[in-house]
Amino acid sequence: QVQLVESGGGLVQPGGSLRLSCVASGFTFSRLIMNWYRQAPGKERELVASISDDGTSPNYAVPVAGRFTISRDNAKNTLYLQMNSLKAEDTAVYYCNRNGEFFPWGQGTQVTVSS
Repeated sequence: QVQLVESGGGLVQPGGSLRLSCVASGFTFSRLIMNWYRQAPGKERELVASISDDGTSPNYAVPVAGRFTISRDNAKNTLYLQMNSLKAEDTAVYYCNRNGEFFPWGQGTQVTVSS
């Protein structure tokens, strides 16, 4: 069955960096547009970044553009999110999923930006 396993989160100071990973299984990863989402406490889940199936066309939400970089390794069925210049408002649980009709959500990975 489909599994999405996110990792790499943690506690970081403002201005710091983290690299998130999402290992996918149970579907043909290389054929799908993949996205990173986040959900902050008391807020709805929001799209953070998206990447085409071949990894050549990334897109970013305005709040993270210029600070986050999405990438993928289709040979490893893995999606990445490099997060630099982190801000307190980036604090959230981060999830990966396909574009469009969602697969079952993984457990996510908690990112906390605080001094």
